Amino acid sequence: EIERGDIIVFHFPLNPEEELIKRVIGLPGDKVQVQNHQVYVNGLPLSEPYISQLPAYSGEWVVTDGYLFVLGDNRNNSNDSKDWGLLPLENIVGKAVLIYWPPPMWGVIEHTDVFAAQ
Repeated sequence: EIERGDIIVFHFPLNPEEELIKRVIGLPGDKVQVQNHQVYVNGLPLSEPYISQLPAYSGEWVVTDGYLFVLGDNRNNSNDSKDWGLLPLENIVGKAVLIYWPPPMWGVIEHTDVFAAQ
């Protein structure tokens, strides 16, 4: 079961030979907004201590059935749903569970509650 905050691996919709890894932000039925350097899902601000920079862009997306909205943690330099649209669920390979590179950072990826108190 995919949840908001999960990091997933998927076949890139514009080039299915390429696999990308991004964070799930919006689930089917969600409204995602980015405004004033803040990401909102269904009107609630996300708590995102994992991002490298606040988003320097804005937009609004509605996630339709059978799709997800994904963003990279390097928000301003990531090729993600803000650029190419919604991710079909059928493109998902799986959840990322381990960090294996670089070796000093080996470890388990923790699930992040994106609606935690800020």
